[in-house]
Amino acid sequence: MFDAKTLKQVCDGTAEWSEKVKGGAGGAQEPRRFSTVSDLEIKPLYTPDDTKDLDFAETIGHPGSFPFTRGCQPDMYRGRVWTFRMFSGFGSAEDTNRRYHHLLTHGETGLSIAYDYPSLMGYDSDSPRSHAEIGKCGVAIDSLADFEVLMDGIPLGDVTVSHTINPPATIMWAMNLALAEKQGVGWNRLGGTIQNDMLKEFIAQKTFMCPIEPSVRLVRDTIEFGSKHVPRWNTVSISGYHMREAGATAVQELAFTLADGITYVQDVLDHTGMEVDVFAPRLSFFFDSHIDFFEEIAKFRAARRIWARVMKERFKAKNPRSLWMRFHTQTAGCSLTAQQPLNNVVRTATEALAAALGGTQSLHTNSYDETLALPSDQAVTVALRTQQIIAEETGVTNTIDPLAGSYFVEALTREMEEKALDYIEKIDKMGGMLAAIDQGFPQLEIADAAYRYQRQLDSNTKTLVGVNKYVTEAKAPIELLKINEKLEEEQVKRVNEVKRTRDNRMVSQALGDVRRACKGGENVMPHVIEAVKAYATEQEICDVYREVFGEYRDPGFF
Repeated sequence: MFDAKTLKQVCDGTAEWSEKVKGGAGGAQEPRRFSTVSDLEIKPLYTPDDTKDLDFAETIGHPGSFPFTRGCQPDMYRGRVWTFRMFSGFGSAEDTNRRYHHLLTHGETGLSIAYDYPSLMGYDSDSPRSHAEIGKCGVAIDSLADFEVLMDGIPLGDVTVSHTINPPATIMWAMNLALAEKQGVGWNRLGGTIQNDMLKEFIAQKTFMCPIEPSVRLVRDTIEFGSKHVPRWNTVSISGYHMREAGATAVQELAFTLADGITYVQDVLDHTGMEVDVFAPRLSFFFDSHIDFFEEIAKFRAARRIWARVMKERFKAKNPRSLWMRFHTQTAGCSLTAQQPLNNVVRTATEALAAALGGTQSLHTNSYDETLALPSDQAVTVALRTQQIIAEETGVTNTIDPLAGSYFVEALTREMEEKALDYIEKIDKMGGMLAAIDQGFPQLEIADAAYRYQRQLDSNTKTLVGVNKYVTEAKAPIELLKINEKLEEEQVKRVNEVKRTRDNRMVSQALGDVRRACKGGENVMPHVIEAVKAYATEQEICDVYREVFGEYRDPGFF
């Protein structure tokens, strides 16, 4: 990118600058080590010498062109700003429906459903396992009856819906499809996402149900069904977010997420006979945006470049859209603190700005009170306004990938790419991600990274404002959302009423069809849709999965 004469001038000038810095330090103080939050060492100065080997066309290029470092769409935010998609759900379906209407009224452009823990694990509210957890970390959804209330007044053909759920993803998606039919909305008009990424559950989040192989089979069934019948739907959101929240570094998040994506693509190719260009354009991703501003921007740019090359070179994809890495971003919940919670507004704004500069397609901004409770109306509105201010006041949407060409950003992007590819190569040599998970490789790598970071906080090597520096005893008075304890009783009554009034013979037949599909290798989706239409509950269908496929028990790598 630079001629020899310019590079010599740069090197000579850098050497002269270095001597000045050494002279100014006086040699008295201990040299401080500067590193990212993930502990990548950062040089004091970046120059053209750090980017001298970069080929513009091959590594940077133009937006909308291979290798898509600068964005998937040619016009990026000048054409359409990212989707404001706030992750929301609490209490009953009625409670969450009111929150959705509040957010849509205030400018949200896409819904994202947060389910309660029993729903995430495939249990109904009347299960003994659900006691005291109903509606606490998300909304309680047991059957299509609940989903109908959840989406009351929301036109599914006009608003995209994201479902953050994994083992029961087939069931919640089936409810979405069944309700669309009731609203008279054709599946070809439906847009949205099911997270449906089981591999990261075994690595980090741990809301697993069945063993690894049948879990991946259910993901495959949704990819195949969606490609044929719901063409605008993203049937998997390959997720690094939960790995990062568990303590992964930015490089680990990048590498393990892409390795999971490679696994899903290969699995579909091996078992369905589908061409890669039939299903790859609807694959989507989900990343964390942590507090280290430039590290996150570099991570997002590296992610697009690696994925484009993997799809082109490893899987021989020809459709440019198959090479796109489209991703949702959520600001880092693990960066928020219960101490001085209003500081979290600043953290979230910084992380959201990094996501925007990194080229995200969709964004959730965390609320300042989330370490203490589910977000209040006030806190979630501030979080939404944070996105709107970034999009409409700061000017960052005026030009595309404005940090391209920065010596620091380009060098850091390349470093993250190289380190992530090293991890992917290791996983390939192990026999792929399923084998790596069986050996505990990603789990142990993340555990070690989390331990190292905590040691850095404990030793004050790294700063967490309000926790290990600038600590105060004063507490900011903030309103906290509290879930009514009567909710559990009301939700149990609702699911029991559904079971009492439905046609239980039809339910039994539908569950039998699901069972036969699971045993025979047939795609489960058509049968799950019929089951939810008959008002079979989530747990009843999940119990069929558990019966046929068995249950997974985590071996516990430490």
